[in-house]
Amino acid sequence: MEQEQNPQATDGPAQPNSADVIIDTSTAGFLNDVIEASRQQLVLVDFWAPWCGPCKQLTPVLEKLVTQAGGTVKLAKMNIDEHPQVAQQLQVQSIPAVFAFKNGQPVDGFMGALPESELKKFLEKNLGTALGPSDLEKLIAAGTAALEAEDMGKAVEFFSAALDLEEENVPALTGLATAYINIDAAEAAREIMATIPAKDSNNPDVLALTARLDLAEKAEDMGDTGEFLDKLAQNENDHQARFDLALAYHAAGRKEEAVDTLLMIIEKVPGWNDDAARKQLIELFDAYGATDEVTVSGRRRLSSLLFS
Repeated sequence: MEQEQNPQATDGPAQPNSADVIIDTSTAGFLNDVIEASRQQLVLVDFWAPWCGPCKQLTPVLEKLVTQAGGTVKLAKMNIDEHPQVAQQLQVQSIPAVFAFKNGQPVDGFMGALPESELKKFLEKNLGTALGPSDLEKLIAAGTAALEAEDMGKAVEFFSAALDLEEENVPALTGLATAYINIDAAEAAREIMATIPAKDSNNPDVLALTARLDLAEKAEDMGDTGEFLDKLAQNENDHQARFDLALAYHAAGRKEEAVDTLLMIIEKVPGWNDDAARKQLIELFDAYGATDEVTVSGRRRLSSLLFS
């Protein structure tokens, strides 16, 4: 459908002219442009300078979000090289610096170039209302829909476009990595996962994908389940064969059987091979996700075995 092909299309009334909500201000104009204007609506002041690299990254995104806000917020940009007095009064230590003004007073602010998703949160917080989805969010939603429809080509396209807007966006990174995993491009997925910021390493989606990749590597050479079933037919106490069978089941997409097989090892020989079966189960649960029915049931049964 046309809307799916163009996730950045928007419905509703036309956006206000940027000249109405985005202005350049000066020391002389600050009282009228910011202080008085903020008694009527939220006003953001963007302190910048021509030599400031991060300013060149921040300001265009800020302008886009302010325009998308539909006239509910005004952006006043101040070049501190030409007009340093106000920045000095507000004790601006570095740029870019953005201050939110309401009722003639600064009420919030930040320094440094924030990503689009964080800028949107800042704007929504100070407006006290949620904005419509941004271009970034539309692309991520389109990518997620493509994953659910098993259209990996479109998923890669949409998530890659999202990363062009915000290169460290975790939902876009995990979405793109998932698409690569689903087409058996594990190395490409690894490269994407390696770019995820350290601060997001404990994100549940990141942990789940890392577990999926680790499992994929373990299961890659497992082959058919028949080999391990034959070994168990000859010796039902061959727990290494049973452990390998669980990985083969996982590789074949037979999640319940993979979990059942590992639980059988724990039931028969608790602590086998330095608790390998339990550790592998936890890795499976991480890969399947906390809300997956197999995970929920498996965790319950594991607890029953460990604490009975």
